[in-house]
Amino acid sequence: MGRFNRRIFVLGGAAAVGTVALGGRAAAASFPFTLGVASGDPLPDGAVLWTRLAPTPLNADGHGGMPDQDVAVDWEVATDDRFTDVVQRGTTTATYAAAHSVHVELVGLRPDYDYFYRFRAQGHLSPVGRTRTAPALDAVGRDLLMSFASCAHYEEGRYTVYRRMAEDRPGLVLHLGDYIYEGGAVSGRVRRHAGDDELRYVADYRRRYAQYKSDADLQAAHAAAPWLVVPDDHEVENNYAGYVRDRNAPELTDAEWRQRRAAAYQAYYENMPLRGGARPNGGGIQLYRRVRWGTLATFHMLDTRQYRDDQACGDGWKYCPEAGAPARSLPGVTQENWLLDGLGQRDATWDVIGQQVFFARRVDGDGAFALDGWDGYPASRDRIQKGWVQRGGPNPVVLTGDVHRSWANDLKVDFTNPASPVVGTELVTTSVSSGGDGADSTGVPGSAYNPHLKFYSNHRGYVRTTISPTRMDVDFRAVKKISTAGEPAVTLRSFAVEAGRPGLQNP
Repeated sequence: MGRFNRRIFVLGGAAAVGTVALGGRAAAASFPFTLGVASGDPLPDGAVLWTRLAPTPLNADGHGGMPDQDVAVDWEVATDDRFTDVVQRGTTTATYAAAHSVHVELVGLRPDYDYFYRFRAQGHLSPVGRTRTAPALDAVGRDLLMSFASCAHYEEGRYTVYRRMAEDRPGLVLHLGDYIYEGGAVSGRVRRHAGDDELRYVADYRRRYAQYKSDADLQAAHAAAPWLVVPDDHEVENNYAGYVRDRNAPELTDAEWRQRRAAAYQAYYENMPLRGGARPNGGGIQLYRRVRWGTLATFHMLDTRQYRDDQACGDGWKYCPEAGAPARSLPGVTQENWLLDGLGQRDATWDVIGQQVFFARRVDGDGAFALDGWDGYPASRDRIQKGWVQRGGPNPVVLTGDVHRSWANDLKVDFTNPASPVVGTELVTTSVSSGGDGADSTGVPGSAYNPHLKFYSNHRGYVRTTISPTRMDVDFRAVKKISTAGEPAVTLRSFAVEAGRPGLQNP
């Protein structure tokens, strides 16, 4: 194993990289980087660097043992993991109000280049992380190894999937939601949440993130590559949509619910490598965004929870459906307009739509639809698919999480017509740990109703892609047992998506 692998993957756990000449038990006990490091939202000249100071991360007040005062945090960026060639350094401030989280927005770096970074605070050095800048906007750049994952219930399994993702040394990782789960502790599971009650206040959410981010396998995945993140529902509450609560949730007043949602998004921002533009404002947070990867790919990252719109077509619709057509929108009017505009820009070979809920039609054997996904908003899905066809959008690929299963789907404007042409591709990742150990499966459930669904698996894992100007190679990876740590990852099925030829092909 090379030097980089040794430092990141073996020493990537927070306890392994330690103190600076302070020595002894007191120094170890006050180590502030127990939650590791991360980077995200890469640009051609930079990325966001993240850490959060928390020497005792599970404190119930959500502040991780930090005092009620601001703390200076130094940072360094180098071209090598031993920091013999430091290209940038600086100092920022971790504030008590933001749970001593740090977001450093780098500028002035070389495009399409690997860098290493670290932090120093209170006499301690952090673990080392690796990040990567995007190619210049007019350059293709290197082929991109991009992996994506979702749904990581801490209690239901080990995070071996994250470790295996890190070992692939990806250039970019997408996380499509359910990074944490909001429920209280349940006995008899593989691990146990800190706190018996469902999350409600900002201190609760902060402590939950701290518990999840204390995991060494998750830290290794963050340290290996920059991430693009979007939440789903469990970062706030199961199955919430907009300001509508799940019917099974504890009864709260509208004011209490809005306070809870605001607390959840505050903690999400504090714990993710997001730019300052995503800092929550009131009860909402701006998370849908576009990230260019040169002329190779454009990543359209969606938020399919905050803005669901059941209203009739009105003044907000830029691309209003025809009179009498259903107007409900899963991403909401503004975001739907934004996505259609972006798909019309044709800046790159691939349009990659990173989002949360099942996009293709999926009918089970009893003829029922999954209405929490795009099947509950079929006109909205139809507008988006017709939109990318009309705009000549190059090679749309939808990435999905949420359902704790792996799926590979051809996309059609008319899912009811088997002869309808294929206009895009959907890749659905299974969970990291939610649902516990998987099981072998045969065939695609409800395949008689869904000829466009090409692959299904009920194992835990992730999806690995290699993106080039001519094709996207896809591997559905699985860790067949996550109730114990250290299991290997295997490839269950591989596909190719060829540029200019929508749909799934054998590799």
